Order: sequence, then C-alpha cells, then structure tokens
Amino acid sequence: MAVDLSARVGSLRLASPVMTASGTSGHGAELAPFFDLRRLGAVVVKSLAVDPWPGNPPPRVRPVAGGMLNGVGLQGPGVAAWLEHDAPRLEATGAVVVASIWGRTVEDFARAAALLAAAPACVVAVEVNVSCPNVEDRSKMFAHSPSATAEAVDAAAACRRPRWAKLSPNVADITEIAGAALGAGAEALTLVNTLSGMAIDLEGRRPALGAGGGLSGAALHPVAVRAVHDCRRAFPDAPIVGVGGVSRGADAVELLLAGADAVQVGTATFADPRAPLRILDELERWCVRHGVGAARELVAAAHGRGARAGGEPAPVADPPAPTTGRAR
Repeated sequence: MAVDLSARVGSLRLASPVMTASGTSGHGAELAPFFDLRRLGAVVVKSLAVDPWPGNPPPRVRPVAGGMLNGVGLQGPGVAAWLEHDAPRLEATGAVVVASIWGRTVEDFARAAALLAAAPACVVAVEVNVSCPNVEDRSKMFAHSPSATAEAVDAAAACRRPRWAKLSPNVADITEIAGAALGAGAEALTLVNTLSGMAIDLEGRRPALGAGGGLSGAALHPVAVRAVHDCRRAFPDAPIVGVGGVSRGADAVELLLAGADAVQVGTATFADPRAPLRILDELERWCVRHGVGAARELVAAAHGRGARAGGEPAPVADPPAPTTGRAR
C-alpha cells in the first residue's frame, strides 16, 4: 500500500508533514550527512536575531526526567552571517527551508525579517519566534501578550514570505495569543515552544543552569497536543504545525489527529540525528497498518470530522517563490 505523505501548511505544499524544529539541528545542513533532507517537509533553522548574539552563560543544558532543560539563550551569528555562510550550504542540499527569527524589540523583528527578504528561494517561510523577552515591555515575553505578539508578527511582514508564529505554552489561554497572531497576518501557528522549568544542583544547592531553562522532550508532548487541539477547535481553518516531544511516529500521528497539519522533531534529534527521517518512516508504516492512504486524512480527526477544511490533496511542487508581504 502506497501512502501519500504530502502535506499542506497554508499556501505551502510540502513533501511530507515532518520537519526539524528550530534550535535542534544547527543553522543549516548539519543533518545532511545522515539522510536526504529533501525527504522532510522542511528544515527549520535555529532562530536568528538581526545581530550576532552570544546566548546565556554556561551551563546551558541538563537532562531531566522525560526530556531536557536548555538555557542556551538563542545564541546565533545573526541573519546576515547566516545568509552569507549557512544558507548556501543548505540550499545546495535541495532542502526546503523555514527560517526562524527572534528579537528583543519590534524593530529587531522588522530588521531581521527585512534581511530575509533577500534569502534564496529555498527559504519558503519565516517562523516568528515570539517566545523571547521583550525589552520594550519590561522583558516580558512577546508571546505572553496578544498585542506584543501581534506587533512582532506584523513587523515580520518585511520578510515577504508566509509567517508562522511560534507560540509559548506558558500562558493561561493560548488561543487568545494565537488569535492575535493570526489577526496580525500569521499564515500558520507553530505550537509550542518549550515550557519554563528549573533543576537544582543538589550538591551546589543552586540552579543547575546558568539561566532559566526551557523544558523540551517527551514531558512536553501532552502540553503540545492540548495546545494544538485547543487552537484547531478555536480556528478550524488555521494552518498549524505541532511541535513538542515528537520522538516516535505515534507522537506525530497524535499531533496530526489533534489538528496539526505538520509536525516538527526537536529534542529527539540530539540523541539520534536520523530521528526526523525515522519518525517519518514510522508515520508511513502506521498509516499502512491502519489503512490510511494519505497522512493528511489524519488531520483533526480527533475532533470527530476527519480531515479539516482545506485538506484536499496537496501535490508536491517545487518550493514556491516568496510571496509578497507588506514591507515595513
């Protein structure tokens, strides 16, 4: 039985519903020696600021039950350096690419997005990581405020590509934030970023990481499933990318059933660089065992209505040319 693994996320038609997650596979082609990146729906690169950023002081990573804590702090070379050094290597692999940006001010998002307007055609979308501190609002996270989220997403229109808003689970009502992001022009929602957490060094009697940590891995998965389910119920036609604790094909299936159009694989890649492809293969085998002819048939099935509106066949095409957005 052949399974159609193509996926649609808004205006984009992708080869499969499995991608990498930002921050877990470097700035470009690091996974290329392990498998053909063209088999993935997209490679999502590490979040980039408009300028180089050193990140947080060490230690930065700590294994915990059910996952890991990371306090890397969005270290990166900046958009211009990525475009010059990393993007060409990634483009050479033939991968479809989603860039990711972050900022400490709304203007930071606008400047980073404007630089990405000149990115190669393989960059088909920009993920706007609003789960970062907003210095214009006393360092509160953008994603904790509907208005701040909307401002950042709107500013990122300068990228002239579809924008995906990556939201935080550390809020009382994620649908309120999601609605603000969609209202500001986000074409899709990426749900979710890490969950705030902490570990204590028992011998040193102090926090184990040099800065606050974000919990990822298996422990985050039920949180992501709930966020996807709630946002699909609130926004039946909004494109959604589910991320959080996807380490098996069954995890990907669960997020699709909850309402995700595609999924991202993150923490699992640290232990197994081939995890995204393995999970895609496991998803395909699950579909074969259950008589599912197309992975998109699973989307939102847990809501009792099968594939959602817009789940029509999505033929795979070459990466689309950048769409026209509002310059800022």
